[in-house]
Amino acid sequence: MSQSRFLHTMIRVGDLDRSIAFYTKLLGMKELRRNDVPAGKYTLVFLGYGTGNAEGQGEIELTYNYGVEKYEQGTAFGHLAVAMPDVAAACEAVRAGGGKVTREAGPVKHGTTIIAFVEDPDGYKIELIQR
Repeated sequence: MSQSRFLHTMIRVGDLDRSIAFYTKLLGMKELRRNDVPAGKYTLVFLGYGTGNAEGQGEIELTYNYGVEKYEQGTAFGHLAVAMPDVAAACEAVRAGGGKVTREAGPVKHGTTIIAFVEDPDGYKIELIQR
């Protein structure tokens, strides 16, 4: 198993351009690669902070299924987590860009780590962790 590594987390989105804008403009990720599959009626876009499949660099795979504008959020999925140098500033950037902050920056309950939560356009929760 020493050759194993985490690659990506896939989430389904209802508006690909809107979701790409959120993750790139508000959270500072880069679009790493894209695969449009007209025969399968879907598009995959991989986003992250690295250069694409670099050792130790997890990615988010946005999956857009043609014609599907909304998905029901399940109760099993929790959240994505992103390390940020300044969580309070990241919250302000999300808010200024029209994004939703659902928990302001502050220490985690019973601890000292600074965290916040924001929500992407499809309702997925993203935990911002100051590191």
